[in-house]
Amino acid sequence: MDSDPCLKAWAESIGGVTYPLLSDFYPHGEVSRKYGVLREEGYSERALFIVDKQGVVRYVDVHDIDRQPDNEVLLEMLSELAPGAAAVGPAAPPVDAAAEPQADVVIYCTPWCSDCRKARAYLRERGIAYEEVDISRDRAAARQVRSWANGNETTPTFNIRGTIVIDFDRPRLDELLAQ
Repeated sequence: MDSDPCLKAWAESIGGVTYPLLSDFYPHGEVSRKYGVLREEGYSERALFIVDKQGVVRYVDVHDIDRQPDNEVLLEMLSELAPGAAAVGPAAPPVDAAAEPQADVVIYCTPWCSDCRKARAYLRERGIAYEEVDISRDRAAARQVRSWANGNETTPTFNIRGTIVIDFDRPRLDELLAQ
């Protein structure tokens, strides 16, 4: 039920998708209703359906609205149906201690995240040097963030000298950065 701009931002967030996307924004929820995922309250479950060119539903993912979908599985399915439809750039190596940025403060972000913009400003205002990792482009880093954030791609996520902070938790950041 996302609007067209929201779908565009989501497609860009996972590296670019050229597979046609459907906005169920207007008439409000009509497709969600037909697929059985529209709640009485007027919003849908978090649901992803991939339909092939023949109109056959090839992939269904319906889950709690608070859970982030596994974009890796989605991208694999799109690649099978339409090679080149999910162009995510070169595969990144798995994140391990050797690949982890060596800065004292590492922030895992996405370009469109408003809390990421606030976090960058927060660090700059305090004169704190940091290294930034864009999880929309570095899928290995995105997997690492999911492992820290209970399966969610929560941004910003911070690694401050080995201590992980999920989301823009100012009191916790103040505490860690004062050390």
